Amino acid sequence: MRPSSLDGEVLVNATRLAVSPDAFLPRPGSPPVAWRVSEGLVDYGEAVAWMEARAAEIAAGRAPECVWLLEHPPLYTAGTSARAEDLVAPGRFPVHPSGRGGQYTYHGPGQRVAYVLLDLSRRRADLRAYVASLEAWLIATLDAFNVRAERREDRVGVWVRRPEKGGGAEDKIAAIGIRVRRWVSFHGISLNVDPDLAHFAGIVPCGVRDHGVTSLVDLGLPVSLAEVDMQLRAAFEEVFGGTVPEVEDR
Repeated sequence: MRPSSLDGEVLVNATRLAVSPDAFLPRPGSPPVAWRVSEGLVDYGEAVAWMEARAAEIAAGRAPECVWLLEHPPLYTAGTSARAEDLVAPGRFPVHPSGRGGQYTYHGPGQRVAYVLLDLSRRRADLRAYVASLEAWLIATLDAFNVRAERREDRVGVWVRRPEKGGGAEDKIAAIGIRVRRWVSFHGISLNVDPDLAHFAGIVPCGVRDHGVTSLVDLGLPVSLAEVDMQLRAAFEEVFGGTVPEVEDR
């Protein structure tokens, strides 16, 4: 699979790109990545507007790279490849067209969304390596909770095996969907900590019909978002380099 382009932008929503998950460190001397964490639920439209503005500032060299951790109220997003038949319950939650690549996803309370705004030109202008590094970040984060997560070549997402459900059963625990403009990435990843898994039934998540979804709590790990955030930050720094806290200015 190759990234698709649209008006000079690149859309990617795949963990099926077969590359090694190498570190994706910035050039020596680069400033640390700003690390933001929002309390409460953040409106999706507000988040997208903020990302658009921040990505432009990063591309112009007027703002540092940034990772923004947040939760959204219950909603569905439709990526650029979303198919109408995959929206099973169109009236259940608001549906937001999204500029990221991919199909339908769910966001809601208990799911940690991380919007990742990095200047790939300061690192490597290599989308496959970048997506592999996002995968490596998620897998390392989950490993801190003794969860063995894996990538798959034939479908999107980060997956865990569920042998108790029968031979070959697997559930998705995290998703990746990005957009790149002027070599600055935005959108990012979502990790299921303790969302209402029944809410995923209103869509075919990422177009995958033959496998389910899970969360850390569903796997028997009653961890908090704060605990997950700590591990996300530690794993991010191993893969992408140092971070520094940034106070919200929304």
